[in-house]
This record gives sequence, C-alpha cells and structure tokens, in this order.
Amino acid sequence: MREIRVVTVDDQPVFRVAARAIIEHTPQFALVGEAEEGEAALDLIRRADPDLVLHDVRLPGLDGIEVSRRLTEEDPGRLVVLVSSADPRELSPLARSSGAAALLRKHWLTPRLLRGLWVAHRRR
Repeated sequence: MREIRVVTVDDQPVFRVAARAIIEHTPQFALVGEAEEGEAALDLIRRADPDLVLHDVRLPGLDGIEVSRRLTEEDPGRLVVLVSSADPRELSPLARSSGAAALLRKHWLTPRLLRGLWVAHRRR
C-alpha cells in the first residue's frame, strides 16, 4: 500500500507539533507539509498534492471554512478534515457547508482516529 501524504494547517505551534507526532506514529502516513494560515496552506497544498489535509477552522487571513471550500472544489478526491478546539456542535453547520469530510476536536486526534478517517472517507 502506498504512503498517505498529509498536510497540517494550524496557527498554533503546539497543535502542529502534536499532529506531526501523531502522523509520524501512524503506519503508512507521512507529513509532507505544514502551514500557519489559509493562503499559505493553499499554496503548499497545490505544490505538495497531499491525500489528506487536517486544518483548523479558525485561521489567520483566509479562514478554514473557505480553505475547505476551495480545496474540495479544486480536488474532490482529497480528504479534507477540519479540526477545532471549539465544540463541533457549534461549528457543524459551517463545516457541512465547506465540503470537509469531518470536523473533530483537536484533542481527539490519535493514530487510530487518523487511520479510521482515511478508511471511512477514502476517495482515491
């Protein structure tokens, strides 16, 4: 099975570090890039062509909802997952409208959940 390429986008360094560790400890997953804000994320994702993008709902500049909309319009086969510190119930209507496959709390992210998201929502 081929490697699953992942990009993370979050303005909080602590989450990027945690996500990096989780991705590195998930067999067959590889981190291919990180960004801190929306516009930089779009540029990175276009260059790196990841299979999976994990990004925050609230980003400086271009927000995460708009990032998701653009990503899913450009490549419907890419798995886009929103993450947030906020209660997902508060953000659920926005997340659904963005085209993201899932919305989860940051502290829920584990290797098992990452693999489960991929298996449940694989599009490629």
